[in-house]
Amino acid sequence: MKYLIAGLGNIGPEYAFTRHNIGFMVLDRLAAQNDFKFTFEKLAFIAEWKHKGRQFYFIKPTTFMNLSGKAIRYYMDQFKIPKENLLVIVDELQLPFGTLRIKPKGSHGGHNGLRNIEEILGTSEYPRLRFGIGNNFPRGRQVDYVLKAFSKEEMDELPIFLDTAGDMVISFCTLGIQYAMNNYNQ
Repeated sequence: MKYLIAGLGNIGPEYAFTRHNIGFMVLDRLAAQNDFKFTFEKLAFIAEWKHKGRQFYFIKPTTFMNLSGKAIRYYMDQFKIPKENLLVIVDELQLPFGTLRIKPKGSHGGHNGLRNIEEILGTSEYPRLRFGIGNNFPRGRQVDYVLKAFSKEEMDELPIFLDTAGDMVISFCTLGIQYAMNNYNQ
């Protein structure tokens, strides 16, 4: 079985620890813990990992958040990954910081990265792991909030949530989405 795990974010050091880059952060943590490395390829940084008889392909699109669908479509075609074996890791304003939810499908909910994926795949029926970043910002300041670094308090707590998100990714691929939903959704 082959899986494509796409962590969404923006490339560049100025975005490294911003809320919008949580997808990259989850994949970087998984790579550090499981000794695999990302290399730059077409449209993305990519890593491969074999675990429990499964082939994992991890991508961090270099197309910037709002054009993430292009890289995802390319690697789904490249590795012949069906949409049910795609998992997109994305920041979620509507969930409190650190709340994690995995779902088999859903709407883009105004998230431009998910909107682009939906447009390019022609469907919203693909699994996603939503990582809560909270919505503690003044009206009309959403862009500033998602592109701002996590607070010191959030950074102190972040490793626990990144580890749990990594466990969810592995569970999704090895035990299935229903197991991951039943055991991890908060």
